[in-house]
Amino acid sequence: MADAIRIERCRSCGAPNPRPFLDLGVTPVANALLDEADLGAPEPRFPLEVAMCESCTLVQLTHVLPADRIFDAAYPYFSSYSDVVVAHAKEHVEGLISSGRLGSDSLIVEVASNDGYLLKHAAEAGIGVLGIEPTPGPAAASRALGIPTVEAFFGEDLARTLCEEGKRADVIVANNVMAHVPDLNSFVAGFRTLVADDGVITVENPWVRDLVQRSEFDTIYHEHVCYLSCTAVDNLMRRHSLSLNDVEYFPDLHGGTLRWWISPIAARTARLERYLAEERAIGMTSFAFYAELGAKVRRAVDALKGLLASLKAEGASIAAYAAAAKGATLLNYAGIDRSTIDFVVDRNVHKQGKYMPGARLPILDPVALVERRPDYVLILAWNFEAEIVAQQQAYRDLGGRFIIPIPEPRIV
Repeated sequence: MADAIRIERCRSCGAPNPRPFLDLGVTPVANALLDEADLGAPEPRFPLEVAMCESCTLVQLTHVLPADRIFDAAYPYFSSYSDVVVAHAKEHVEGLISSGRLGSDSLIVEVASNDGYLLKHAAEAGIGVLGIEPTPGPAAASRALGIPTVEAFFGEDLARTLCEEGKRADVIVANNVMAHVPDLNSFVAGFRTLVADDGVITVENPWVRDLVQRSEFDTIYHEHVCYLSCTAVDNLMRRHSLSLNDVEYFPDLHGGTLRWWISPIAARTARLERYLAEERAIGMTSFAFYAELGAKVRRAVDALKGLLASLKAEGASIAAYAAAAKGATLLNYAGIDRSTIDFVVDRNVHKQGKYMPGARLPILDPVALVERRPDYVLILAWNFEAEIVAQQQAYRDLGGRFIIPIPEPRIV
């Protein structure tokens, strides 16, 4: 645990000692998949605890790991393997074009552009694009699509360098990345530096309200250092001369996702004010809203373990779907391993042939569900339940059934 550094001040406002409310123990890095040669050695494990800043309301991990512990050369996440994510990105780009935000003389920059899943839609429409992606595999996949990609972490220094090269963004997109950033202030200062004075920034991340209300504890892992609300984002943007102006809600995306619309120009909508008022009304600006999550999580995990144990006692075989980071959190916190789950399947070829961290379940091609016919499949990427169930119709036709673990276990 030598690489884990406990934070003494809030990542956003700098207030001392954010207040812990959920401890998930010490776990491996969720995306640190294992090769067979790694199985004989112990894995590094790090504290996974969540706290709330009672000054600016930001929910955040109590420890930070060096970025290269998480986003290394073997980082296995490729956005294009999710049809839902690609379709959502395409719709967003089309909306930016139809609204006049993007045109043939525009530049759209995506921070954490991954494998080009979003920018390819803008490039196909003849719009100038630039990706910023620190992980080598996804960055190479993006460049293979013809998308110019800077292989680096985004922050104020990189934004200044890009401006010196004559680049200013009409639109900056940052999907599922701001919650990954330990140095939030440099990150958002980079937004302000890079965006045109009349430009717009859209930021997407899961809403911490849904995490708490639905006990989505498995979305907590070392890669996600922050868990965002409208209130916390509003406070953060104000500090950098940016205005949070609007918000959209996608209840079925990643367990409940918000898209925040941000600009140097203030134009706040009534919809945003309603969301901010709701967060105040249900208590999200106070510690009490978060205080009971630990007990809820323990009940949910006990229920899942009880269900799996009863199925095993009846002689059922159980596999899992999706070698997802959230799956690593669930399996490790619950203590579920190869004594309960036989294997995991995943469409991502970069994960196949490896093993889940901690639980050490082998990761196979989804065809294994039809070939091996487990009685049940635990969907670890429950946020893609509909997509996964539809894709696996052949397995269902053989009598296979799925287990959804969150917010409480159910069989479909």
